[in-house]
Amino acid sequence: MKKNIDMKIKMHILCAAVRKYSNASNYKKCVDLIREAMSECPDAPEPHNLLGVVLEREGDHSEAMRHFRAACALDPTYLPAQQNLEHFGTFFAQGKCAYDEDDCPKEDSDEYKFEQDELDTCKEE
Repeated sequence: MKKNIDMKIKMHILCAAVRKYSNASNYKKCVDLIREAMSECPDAPEPHNLLGVVLEREGDHSEAMRHFRAACALDPTYLPAQQNLEHFGTFFAQGKCAYDEDDCPKEDSDEYKFEQDELDTCKEE
């Protein structure tokens, strides 16, 4: 359990660092941090997703898509990779890239409401 928490913290710190360096166009530093994380956590989807974001920002679309797909293969429920595949996999990309879950749209809890019809076919008159 502690190992899972430590990895989540490590990935959160990695995401924040990559966002910071990427916004400053320091892609080499991003790649160095990501490659180190990949060697330490080979089964984590976050480093692949982040490398995809950096590669996309550098203009290497096909390699970026490969890393987004790798992140999805490692964890099919990882929303940032799903969002990035959808975002960058179209000709008319809309929205922004997802570094982590904070960049993904939140589910609207009101979207799935249970409603019951008022019809009562068992009424006697």
